[in-house]
Amino acid sequence: MELQQMRYVLAVAETNSFTRAAKQCLVVQSALSHQIARLERELGARLFERTSRRVRLTAAGRAFLPEARQCLDAAERAAARVAAEVGEIRGRLTVGVIPTVAAVDIPAVLHEFHQRHQQVRIGLKVGASADLAEQVERGAMEVAFLGLPATAHPRGVRAHELARDRLVAVVAPGHPLAGEREVDLQRLADESFVDFPAKTAGRLQSDQAFAAAGLPREVAFEVTTADLMLRLVLQGFCVGLLPSAYTPQLGGVITIPVTDAPARVEYLVWPRLGLTPAAAAFLDVLDIPASDVT
Repeated sequence: MELQQMRYVLAVAETNSFTRAAKQCLVVQSALSHQIARLERELGARLFERTSRRVRLTAAGRAFLPEARQCLDAAERAAARVAAEVGEIRGRLTVGVIPTVAAVDIPAVLHEFHQRHQQVRIGLKVGASADLAEQVERGAMEVAFLGLPATAHPRGVRAHELARDRLVAVVAPGHPLAGEREVDLQRLADESFVDFPAKTAGRLQSDQAFAAAGLPREVAFEVTTADLMLRLVLQGFCVGLLPSAYTPQLGGVITIPVTDAPARVEYLVWPRLGLTPAAAAFLDVLDIPASDVT
């Protein structure tokens, strides 16, 4: 069994096509098909069901896929650590971010990292804090930026606290609350809200604050991006709650301090098993000591 055969299997699984997989792997289709057939003979099982219309994984293929990914990741980590021993940082750096990260200028940091370590392949994924933490824990990404309620803490990963912040109300210029210097949760409770999906960390900090105050609220619009939240707020029929450090980059809306606002904490997290050389170099760009964890 060869690593290249595993790469071919992963490519076919991702593209659902031998033709597209061959293009992705920069080989002719016949060579890719031949190597996968060799692997199937060695394993004694078919990994793909092939028809004239589609290609899909068999049960054996679905069982093989996660183990193949782990093998390829381990091989890549081994090569990266050898390179690091001779002073070269290379490999992969996949960074996870929440939509409202504010403690760090992500594009600027990634640009600086790329300038320092051009041999590293950089990737970026946006998601909810819980999903990102889970991917970091199982090694699917090297680091992630999370935003959690002040009552929570990242689990299953190492964490460095970046910043603490409070949420502010975000309304359209023509909204009845737009002229207020500050509001409280009681004043906001009768409004229609746009917020992140239920049970996500971005939503929980607000839900917990209203629950603690004994106040109900209506979340009429659930969105996954701050951009869509902003566009809905600008229509004037709903309000939002966003971190005060994030709102300066928003245009056209009015922000109002909330006296009893929910708090949130931003973290950078990485696997408990330790940092890859690329991830360690990323922390260095951020001036975060790897030993400075919670």
